[in-house]
Amino acid sequence: METRFVPDHLILSVVTGSRAYGLETAESDVDRRGVFAVPTPLFWRLDKPPTHVEGPAPEQFSWEVERFCALALEANPTVLECLWSPLVEHVAPAGEDLLSIRRAFLSARARQTFTGYAAAQFRRLDPRRPKWKQAMHMIRLLVSGLHLAREGEPLVRMDEHRDRLLALRRGELSWAEVERWRAELSAAFDDLGDTGALPAAPDRRTVDDYLVSVRKALL
Repeated sequence: METRFVPDHLILSVVTGSRAYGLETAESDVDRRGVFAVPTPLFWRLDKPPTHVEGPAPEQFSWEVERFCALALEANPTVLECLWSPLVEHVAPAGEDLLSIRRAFLSARARQTFTGYAAAQFRRLDPRRPKWKQAMHMIRLLVSGLHLAREGEPLVRMDEHRDRLLALRRGELSWAEVERWRAELSAAFDDLGDTGALPAAPDRRTVDDYLVSVRKALL
């Protein structure tokens, strides 16, 4: 079964979602995301190992290390935030090495992915019957992405914005206020122009060297 790869070959496991953001309520699940490294000889077969595994715990999802690195190089917001989660539940030596090179994955492309993901969520919302939790996470994603563009790392903990975000989740903000907040964040992205803390391209050589070291260690 594919679930045997987790936890047997897990190199990193973190808590994500509302609990990592500091936005949890009494009903919030514990969302876990992880990275596993398949023993290298298993790739020599016609049937390849899985690129990801759901479970075995509820709300748990893990990527094989190569797939995780590919998504991180593409500036996938969910994957990048895993690397900065303040709630690390398990880390093996290969996971420590992965965290140590997390800045190698960053590039200016993250500005497009964070704003693009948020815009896609926004388009799904009906202002007449908004899903407030979804609206909250749309705004949170813009806040995280703006911090990344300015400071060079995503903002995971939302302590400074917590009260306002939770008020949004409870539906205590009008839709016009949500629109204004979104517009302010989008304008802040525009104000950065071509500047910011992100490099033009990720450091693929460092990531390649890391993957090679993992595969060699698992021969």
